[in-house]
Amino acid sequence: MLDEHVHRPWLDGGTMSTPGRRARGRAKGLPNWRIVRYADDFVILVHGTRDDVHTLREDIAAVLEPLGLRLSPAKTRIVHMSESLDFLGFRIQWRRKRGTSKWYVYTFIANRPIRSSKDKVRTLTNRLPQQDPRDVLIRLNQIMRGWANYFKHAVCKHTLDHLENFVWHRVIRWWMRLHRWKWSDVRRRLIGHGGRWSRPAVDGVELFNIASVRVTRYRYRGVKIPNPWLQLNHA
Repeated sequence: MLDEHVHRPWLDGGTMSTPGRRARGRAKGLPNWRIVRYADDFVILVHGTRDDVHTLREDIAAVLEPLGLRLSPAKTRIVHMSESLDFLGFRIQWRRKRGTSKWYVYTFIANRPIRSSKDKVRTLTNRLPQQDPRDVLIRLNQIMRGWANYFKHAVCKHTLDHLENFVWHRVIRWWMRLHRWKWSDVRRRLIGHGGRWSRPAVDGVELFNIASVRVTRYRYRGVKIPNPWLQLNHA
């Protein structure tokens, strides 16, 4: 219902308006917008003035009120794309590409999921000695693999490197407490004959290297990812 109401100005006989009609509207100074929604989280991208955005927000609030719903004051913000917005764990921002005068919309990982992942790692590596180290490594690997697969389409190479360093040191410090090792003991067990460090492992379970995940940025996603509105347009 919300999606249909927000897109009503762009509907024509049950189909989405064409990009050309939207462009003509912008040329006349009319506001333009699209909604992106996942469950009860949504963001509306507006091409227009701040007054246009305020008007749209009040309109949406009026639509939700009869349903017993309301916009969360804590989560509902009006921002310019250059200020960034957080959505579904991502931080989306319009910024200039380094070394150029061109501006693009970039998708980064928001601070909150990074803090949350670190908290989970801290909790697991603070376990009592009777906890099975192999089970802890399995759980750490599950968390990091799932996290990386979700966020690998963002600009996140430096974040993955940072988390890899954080997790590795947490595991090593945990092992040093668990086995009462010194740093020399760690080096003796993890540095091979060639002088290369091996991954911490227990009974065949090796600590997953989150920095090894390939970052694959979404490109041309508007034509490759299924979109019900585009399907309506071509119906």
